Amino acid sequence: MANASAKKTAAQNEKTIKNIQLGMLVASLLSILLRLLFRRNTLTLSFRTLLTSSTYLITFYISRFLTNVGTPKRSASGDLLSAGDDLSQAGMTEYLFDILYITWGCQVGSAAVGDWVWWSYAVIPLYAGYRGYNLVSPFLLGRPAAAGADDVPPVEPTSKRQEKLRKRNERGDPRVKTQQRK
Repeated sequence: MANASAKKTAAQNEKTIKNIQLGMLVASLLSILLRLLFRRNTLTLSFRTLLTSSTYLITFYISRFLTNVGTPKRSASGDLLSAGDDLSQAGMTEYLFDILYITWGCQVGSAAVGDWVWWSYAVIPLYAGYRGYNLVSPFLLGRPAAAGADDVPPVEPTSKRQEKLRKRNERGDPRVKTQQRK
């Protein structure tokens, strides 16, 4: 029997998988429909058409991967055996969703306003390079990961009462007795 957390994850995954399937359908049909209506010249066999159709394959494989890892497994009686991987987790899953959304936007945008929209697809490798540089640069350049982290002494959190007592002590108020720490 699955616990409440697994059931919640399974329900979220099922909703997310339906949204992926709907997004695939809407983006693909809208892109093809807009090309048929406004940009018939882009439907001829060319390098541009091959690139555009390759993005359909990319979105298909990413959506299939997310569907496979996120689909909850159920027994024959309908009991939840496994919730599947959490599709709302950060990391690689999040990046795959970003790639899906950017690709769908480029597909529909290029069909609606022109092929120059595909330049926004360059965001994916640029961001990957940025993340990779931030991961590797501390080791290559020999500097700490957080710049200036060694310069600032750690500040102990204080309550309002502690802050008030510290100010009284600095003024030399006789009501405050100073104790030395050992």
